[in-house]
Amino acid sequence: MSASGNRFAPWQRRAYDQACEAIDAGRLAHGMLFCGPANLGKRAVAERLAQRLLCVSPGGDGEPCGHCRGCQLLAAGTHPDFNVISFVFNREGTRLRTEIVIEQIRDLSEKLTLTPQYGGAQVAIIDPADAINHAACNALLKTLEEPVPGRYLWLVSAHPARLPATIRSRCQKLEFRLPPQAEAVAWLSGRGHAEAAAAEALEAARGHPGLADAWLRDGVFKLRREVAADLARLRRGETAALETAQRWTADEHAGLRLRFAADLALAEAAGLTDAARTRSLAVWFDAANRTRDLLRTTVRADLTVADLLLSWRGEDARTAGGGR
Repeated sequence: MSASGNRFAPWQRRAYDQACEAIDAGRLAHGMLFCGPANLGKRAVAERLAQRLLCVSPGGDGEPCGHCRGCQLLAAGTHPDFNVISFVFNREGTRLRTEIVIEQIRDLSEKLTLTPQYGGAQVAIIDPADAINHAACNALLKTLEEPVPGRYLWLVSAHPARLPATIRSRCQKLEFRLPPQAEAVAWLSGRGHAEAAAAEALEAARGHPGLADAWLRDGVFKLRREVAADLARLRRGETAALETAQRWTADEHAGLRLRFAADLALAEAAGLTDAARTRSLAVWFDAANRTRDLLRTTVRADLTVADLLLSWRGEDARTAGGGR
């Protein structure tokens, strides 16, 4: 549970303030869809809003006190009027499900018919809402169509288009957007990242500050530099495609390396005036993304990536030699 809204990033603060205005004006809908790219803090905003609704001694500005029984129970994760629905273990208890199933939604719907034990509200968060399977969506739709005063059902999703239109149309939307570059770099700098590194990571993350921050903190961003160096060595014929592919697929970051490789090809193409080379890089960009998708299947990863890297060298040789 987020301890304080004061620690929100600027884009979180904008979404939070918008929802608070709806609460204060009595316009907050029973169903709400928190949507936008992953890693922008949607869940943290939803939890803070839940605390605002469930605090029994809010301040004059409506902000939760942080000390009452309601706030204490929320902090401990034991508030009876607050529920979070996400992935649960299968019946055997051996692994987490990859879907939110109908039993979870039916159980939640029953809870939302009960009288709140503290104050006058009940809040339920479903995250990620786009993981709700078809049968569960039908059950959820019934709950959304029969709202009970003081009950709030909030869906959190980075992929709202995967939700049925009937679900989306019954929810008030709270949209999280990527911030302006200057704001994102300032936020990253405020989190301890050097400005130059922050700007470089932000560009690689396509303007996504949450993703750039995670990459910088986890040391993952150095993979991009390594991928760039590998592609350069391949281009010069200093390393073998299979050897590089084996290194790229030796850990859990193979997909990320391919994303970086595709982005580097696209960035190079953007700076070229040679139409043949630009087309070649665009074709390779598409191939890199298809290869990343293939790695989620049963293909042999190193050989699949090796084929891609051989085509990188092949395209370079053809365009460099004027073969197109």
